[in-house]
Amino acid sequence: MTHALMLQGTGSNVGKSVLVAGLCRLAKNRGLNVRPFKPQNMSNNAAVAICDDGSSGEIGRAQWLQAMACGVPPHVDMNPVLLKPQSETGSQIIVRGKLHGSAGAREYQAERHKLLGPVIDSFERLKNQADLVLVEGAGSPAEINLRQHDIANMGFALGANVPVVLVGDIDRGGVIASLVGTHTILEAKDRKQIKGFLVNRFRGDVSLFDEGRKQIVSFTGWQDFGVLPWLDAVSRLPEEDSVWFGSRGDEATNQSGGNRGSIKIAIPVFSRIANFDDFDPLVNEDDVNLVFVTHGQNMPEDADLVILAGSKSTIGDMAEMEENGWAGQIRRFAGSGGQVIGICGGYQMLGTHISDPQNAEGKITDIAGLGLLDVKTVLEGGKTVRISEAVSNEFDVELNGYEIHLGVTTGPDCGRPMIRTEQSLQGACSPDGRIRGCYLHGLFGNDAYRANIIRSLGGKSSGNNHLQAVEEALDELAGDMEKYLDIDPLLQLAS
Repeated sequence: MTHALMLQGTGSNVGKSVLVAGLCRLAKNRGLNVRPFKPQNMSNNAAVAICDDGSSGEIGRAQWLQAMACGVPPHVDMNPVLLKPQSETGSQIIVRGKLHGSAGAREYQAERHKLLGPVIDSFERLKNQADLVLVEGAGSPAEINLRQHDIANMGFALGANVPVVLVGDIDRGGVIASLVGTHTILEAKDRKQIKGFLVNRFRGDVSLFDEGRKQIVSFTGWQDFGVLPWLDAVSRLPEEDSVWFGSRGDEATNQSGGNRGSIKIAIPVFSRIANFDDFDPLVNEDDVNLVFVTHGQNMPEDADLVILAGSKSTIGDMAEMEENGWAGQIRRFAGSGGQVIGICGGYQMLGTHISDPQNAEGKITDIAGLGLLDVKTVLEGGKTVRISEAVSNEFDVELNGYEIHLGVTTGPDCGRPMIRTEQSLQGACSPDGRIRGCYLHGLFGNDAYRANIIRSLGGKSSGNNHLQAVEEALDELAGDMEKYLDIDPLLQLAS
């Protein structure tokens, strides 16, 4: 019999995704055949996964990491419903990897119960492949105003009869109130489905919270599975939620919170930034100072390179860049000799125009781009979703990555492609090579390409193997969870 266990949270961003990844690796290391599952995810950080017919589809990037932790290829059943927020038109709805349609928030809330069937079907298929399925909830079951048509938390847990462990984040404060409060407001049938709790992100001596744990047990009757401290391994794993950028304090920071490195790379954080885990490999380079420029800040004039990330609403984010002054600052940076790389939506923004004749993104059908590349993009045709292997024309090194985009980009500068595949030439470069862009996500995860970029800017690469570093962080996280949590009774809950 296949067993299953679900982690839900007292709120968003309490660490559910990483904890499920850690449990996946822990179970794998114990010799179990394990699969991750998230019924519904809302994220613009998407990954490419396998569909039943061998084609490619989209899932949340967190489920891609969790599949990696399990040692199995990512499959669309691991995240059957993915919501990708857009401007004006609400969210794209991806069902089992394929575009199902678009809907506003209110419209989706009224209709999402219709997706519970496909969600349960995906879950059952995974159960038939594994000894254990580890399930991640979305948001919080305490959002009882959304309970009626829920498919992400208790609606799924009861529908599939999966026991739940509730995660609280003590770093936010009020963790006792959040756990006990969730217990208080849930309906009896939902409350009964929660079998225990664990506390995440404790700073300092964990034993100082022993009395707090006893009080939570006294109020709720739930089993206490332990307290996890802040773990170093977590900082070396990809981030899924864009709320991470809100924690950046100074203008010039890297993920560890300090200023370091002789090479300064600036990244404007669009409102609808997508696939920003493209930059994780750069964060861990000692000679790189990665600057995430958020709203109200100016682009640093002393940057060595500006990278424009992907976007779920290219036209909306381009308009926003004009309004907040970033567009003019980037044009001046490029005009003074600065280098700019655009990835996916960022590549489209580098061109002269972006048009949307079918209103795929919203009401605006045409907007001027940055004009740094002589190319134009038309947002039409089907969505491209695929794993890609390519070669960098600049450095002649092999590249592995993926593409998820809508639109076709053409123009004179495409005659100087940034990359090449067996099937085609792709991307564009300015005549002097300082401005370039393409649709390939994962560029900087390629160790040789990343090292060449850093050297070309006058720095020195750390020589890190990015994927190996992620694997090592997953193993370390699994070991820490074995150390701090009551794992045996936790896994025994699975039924």
